[in-house]
Amino acid sequence: MDYRINSSTDSKAGGATTSSSSSHVRYWMLALIMLLSTIAYADRSVLSIAGSGIRDEFGLTPIQLGYILSAFSWAYVLGQIPGGLLLDRFGTRAVYGTTAILWSIATFAVGFVGELTADVTAAVVLLFALRFALGFIEAPGFPANARLTLMWFPKEERGFPSATFSSASYFAVAIFSPLSGYLVSKLGWPAPFFLLGVAGAVAAVLWFAFMREPRQHPNVSNSELDHIMKGGGLIDIDASKTRSEAGLPSGALIKSLLSRRMLWCAYLGQYCAVALSYFFITWFPIYLVKDRGMDILNAGFAAVAPSLFGFAGGILGGYLSDLLVKRGFSLSLARKIPFVGGMLLATTLVCAALTDSNTMIIAIMTFAFFGKGIAAGAGTWTLVSDTAPREAVGFAGSIFNCVGNIAGIVTPIIFGYIVAGTGSYEIGLFFVGGHCLIAALLYAFVMGPIVRVEDKAAI
Repeated sequence: MDYRINSSTDSKAGGATTSSSSSHVRYWMLALIMLLSTIAYADRSVLSIAGSGIRDEFGLTPIQLGYILSAFSWAYVLGQIPGGLLLDRFGTRAVYGTTAILWSIATFAVGFVGELTADVTAAVVLLFALRFALGFIEAPGFPANARLTLMWFPKEERGFPSATFSSASYFAVAIFSPLSGYLVSKLGWPAPFFLLGVAGAVAAVLWFAFMREPRQHPNVSNSELDHIMKGGGLIDIDASKTRSEAGLPSGALIKSLLSRRMLWCAYLGQYCAVALSYFFITWFPIYLVKDRGMDILNAGFAAVAPSLFGFAGGILGGYLSDLLVKRGFSLSLARKIPFVGGMLLATTLVCAALTDSNTMIIAIMTFAFFGKGIAAGAGTWTLVSDTAPREAVGFAGSIFNCVGNIAGIVTPIIFGYIVAGTGSYEIGLFFVGGHCLIAALLYAFVMGPIVRVEDKAAI
């Protein structure tokens, strides 16, 4: 095998083949991050399926359950900035793989809570602590995904991979909700936590075995490497020299990331999208069981259609956004048009409060999450790759994810208080649906042009 040699790498550092045929290793890297993202989201969402069993075993109130459901997000938000700095300093392969091992251990441990105590207070503390630990450990995951997208894909192709891993939440629910519902109904609520703990450990092994940066990957052809570089892919952001130069971001960079109207609209758009996602992976199955009278197994299967259509919408949103770029639309319009349209479709979520038919509720949720998927695929994590400064991709992605995932704290708690205070899940649907309209208005009328932060046009 020959090796690619250029002015910045020698034959020992290079790994790309000189084959004249183009390889497609970047899509295998996408499959790898999709695997990790799916398991990570399944870890987050499994508590909603097991929640009814946990609530019954320990006698939890809706407010107590709301705090447990939010525990992940408290730590996930707090861990974003440290996680981003770790990515910039130590690289994606080491950080992502190590956290995958640790989050698998935290998930596995949740299954033992019932063996350790029958006391309500102790159970609440243990469940909150383990979910909190899971959130802190998983914090670097999605900034790592954005970093890998920027590393492995040219600009005109980034919508699709960003849409794919952004849609991992739907894919995870589609696969693991019915499976978890079955395991809970047959083996008890701890069973899916054990399954996911093992699955995460296996995924971590695969990650360390196959993940490399583009120049170092033995199966990347010269033509694929050239394609990535010519399209603006930052193939060296994970290189040891680049990482050794990464320090704490400057005050000017931090100010830039926290003061731009464009970025704050992106942050708030992510907040609104995450609010909808967290309703779906926390309270939605509980709503079906407690308010709509479904059993746990059927509630798990009922989540499949919204999940699959949400995933399909995400892929479609990324595809449409990339297509608009290739057809000559500005980057701003290519990201905004699918996002605004998708979030407007997602506002139909509130119609579920107006029907007594379980079939109609599932149909409405399916349509709404298809719209939300389109929006997320085109205009959430794609913007991190489009706007992040080259010297601080992990840090910029962490700010984006930090602000966005505050919704993961607020939504489960507020929804729990709404249910406890009014006895109505329907009022909570209007609370969640309002986020979709706010996000669409921000992108359409407030955001302005989408440009990279270091670009002079953005100053």
